[in-house]
Amino acid sequence: MRIMKFGGTSVGRPERMHQVMELVSNTGEDTLVVLSALSGTTNSLTQIGEALAAADKPLAKERIDTLNEHYLDFYPKLLKTEEGRKKARAVVDEHFEFLNILLKISFNEALNLDILAQGELLSTKLFFILLEEKKADAVFLPALDFMSIDENGEPELEKISKKLSAILEGYEGANRLFITQGYICKNHRNEVDNLKRGGSDYTASLIAAAVNARVCEIWTDIDGMHNNDPRIVDRTRPIAQLSFDEAAELAYFGAKILHPASIWPAQQYNIPVRLLNTMQPEAQGTIIKDEVPRVGVKAIAAKDGITAIKIKSSRMLLAYGFLRKVFEIFEKYKTPIDMITTSEVAVSVTIDELGNLEHIVEELKAFGIVEVDSDQSIICIVGNRIAEDEGTLKSVLDALKGISVRMLSYGGSRHNVSVLVDSKVKKDALSQLNEGVFSW
Repeated sequence: MRIMKFGGTSVGRPERMHQVMELVSNTGEDTLVVLSALSGTTNSLTQIGEALAAADKPLAKERIDTLNEHYLDFYPKLLKTEEGRKKARAVVDEHFEFLNILLKISFNEALNLDILAQGELLSTKLFFILLEEKKADAVFLPALDFMSIDENGEPELEKISKKLSAILEGYEGANRLFITQGYICKNHRNEVDNLKRGGSDYTASLIAAAVNARVCEIWTDIDGMHNNDPRIVDRTRPIAQLSFDEAAELAYFGAKILHPASIWPAQQYNIPVRLLNTMQPEAQGTIIKDEVPRVGVKAIAAKDGITAIKIKSSRMLLAYGFLRKVFEIFEKYKTPIDMITTSEVAVSVTIDELGNLEHIVEELKAFGIVEVDSDQSIICIVGNRIAEDEGTLKSVLDALKGISVRMLSYGGSRHNVSVLVDSKVKKDALSQLNEGVFSW
């Protein structure tokens, strides 16, 4: 089976949804299509939830009406027949009636999760009506019938596999086409929940693992993962091949094309992942699979919004259990650490979740002097076994000449060299690395 996931920009306009229809029709094999919400919808739904949570019902109503107008403009351009448009109008009215009902009742987090699910429900239903209008033989599979997470928010892959396999077995024939939602799921209380932002990639990878798919395709608006951020740096190029480990590093450290969590299920079951461009389907894109042979730097990614924390203590750093005590504070506040460096008298770490920063800093003061640097960026240089290549570190440092490096992480991974710089110089750092570490 072939899994094809299409992001919000791929279905965000009627003409693009038509392109998706052409891509998924007549693939020559069983195909399961995962759709995100139309671009901008999840942001709008988030804002509606925020307004309701603040008890600002006039603002919530305004945002609901604005989003409703978008869909009332969208579906007549998508569908041509009177029957198709009638079905689509009923779908749009149904979902916005639900949103308007929320203006009359007490708001809670469970309702907020229901709100966030509306985008994927709308996009898949409208797409399925389009397939019906074009007489395509397709099956609508509600993700809420098989996608689930446990009490810790982790996907229940074994349960997903059993449920989905049982559903698929109920449909006979060759070259079957199935349509489902990304992102949304049920939680351990059997309530509507989600896989967090970017979760449609995760859905696709989980489904691919659950059915042991031949390939998992992630279709976006860019022709594969580039070797640097094309929004910032000139002369970038798509990467033909990456290993799972390389792709995971890039996704975690800022490559926007792929959600970090989406690599793990495919890697566990050794299912190739292809990154493709809906607007340029003929482009080669990027294939992610098990170990690839070429040694050397493949790509660079940057992660913003980083805060560095230094704990300086000549008295305690060498004491037995010091680092454990430091890390226990971050664990207490459920705050992940990205980078860590140590010296004889200090330890520095970086975080990007700042909700408990004040509490963390206050508790760390028990160990010594604490310094906090905000507005930092982690630049991650990724490649196959680059930590074993003696020339990589030299080329990275040579390329960063004139730029102050706050932290350097080397050797923690075979595939990653990371540097921390002030976000003000991130653009210069990315450009200089682009010229200094790639062979053109």
